[in-house]
Amino acid sequence: MLGKIVTKLAALAMTAGILLSGAAHAEDAINLYNWSNYIPPDLLKKFEKDTGIKVHLDVYDSNETLLAKIKAGAAGYDVIVPTDYMIKIMIDEKLLTRFEAGKLANFKNVMPPLDKPSFDAKREYSAPYMWGVTGFTYDSARVPGGKLEDSWQSFFEPPAALKGRVAALNDANDIFSAASLYLGIDQCTEDPKAGQRILNVLEKQKPFLATYNSNGTIERMQAGEVIMHHQWNGSAFRTREKLKTAVFVIPREGVPFWNDNFAIPVGAKNPEGARKFIDWMMAPENIAIASNFTGYNNAIRGADQFMNAALRADPGVNPGDEMRKRFRPNQICSLKAMELRNRIWTRLMR
Repeated sequence: MLGKIVTKLAALAMTAGILLSGAAHAEDAINLYNWSNYIPPDLLKKFEKDTGIKVHLDVYDSNETLLAKIKAGAAGYDVIVPTDYMIKIMIDEKLLTRFEAGKLANFKNVMPPLDKPSFDAKREYSAPYMWGVTGFTYDSARVPGGKLEDSWQSFFEPPAALKGRVAALNDANDIFSAASLYLGIDQCTEDPKAGQRILNVLEKQKPFLATYNSNGTIERMQAGEVIMHHQWNGSAFRTREKLKTAVFVIPREGVPFWNDNFAIPVGAKNPEGARKFIDWMMAPENIAIASNFTGYNNAIRGADQFMNAALRADPGVNPGDEMRKRFRPNQICSLKAMELRNRIWTRLMR
């Protein structure tokens, strides 16, 4: 009998050891779900060296893909990176963990206005990552006359010579916002007639497009697969590193101004590790490494001293005051407006 008890206790001890080992392993790793090509691998290795916590990376290509996956019950992600308007949607749908980002040690480094944004004014659910604008890039060596107007018309109604050589982002918000700005329509319109005007512009443009794709925008331009690309300004900066004839345009009608944010989804396996990662990323020297890789600016005070001189000097990344007047922050639209936008996008993608 005593032998059986000892054997049973040994088995229980072994089971407990396995469970403890699994718990320790969970504490030693986080799963990051991020946009593709949007964080340097060396930075993740630095985080592991500094904290002992590994980062496993999975990627997506749009806010809508992120939302659909989280809503479908995707488990195991500890940190996600939604854009401003998507943060509000995910808060309303109770998909995000309230982790008091504003109380993290390094949050003191966050500069206005992204310390108190409209979509999460108390920064209870999110912390800032990169910010930028969405315009378009063209190869000046391959367009008629070598120059295009700084207008969304150049993108939505391109020269005939560019037919089939234009690419758009696979992003309903950016596409809809750009077309709205071009037509002078409220980005959050609920009017079906206004929505039809937007759809008309997008359908007229469609024969000129080679693809709707948010992945590989840099490589697609550098390889010459397309002559013009709907593009984020950081991607445009990286495009010009090899394609010197690339020109990034901030259209005079205005451009979507956005910022991406770190958040912790409900059901995260390692929320404490996620908090450590988010806090660590708000240190100036760490976020600067991300900016140098992505080509985007950040909201962290003191990061500029660690950023590449070429990035700081680039007018597409750090526009002057006159160009900044063209920035149009993403709006938090009503449910009715979002339903109209989704119907237009579904019709366009048929």
